[in-house]
Amino acid sequence: MQDFRSVIIRPIITERTTDQLADNRYTFEVARTSNKIEIAQAIEAIFKVKVVRVNTLWVKSKPKRVRVQPGRTRTWKKAVVSLKEGDTIELFGA
Repeated sequence: MQDFRSVIIRPIITERTTDQLADNRYTFEVARTSNKIEIAQAIEAIFKVKVVRVNTLWVKSKPKRVRVQPGRTRTWKKAVVSLKEGDTIELFGA
């Protein structure tokens, strides 16, 4: 098993994920090799909350271009974590 801090890379703060905070769902970029059990254990250990459900998905790369040089963005793994009613994660600091 990996270190908990290496499983969770960063929170994803977008308009859509901010709207999901009302449903007690938080979105994180996670390590490519982590599974749902490791993600749930890492969230519970780092933030001291109870995880109800973890949904994971792969964000596919997109074609990009810098001047005339073609390329692609990176592929990364995202996890949407649902917490027990009453638990919250303070993402923006108090």
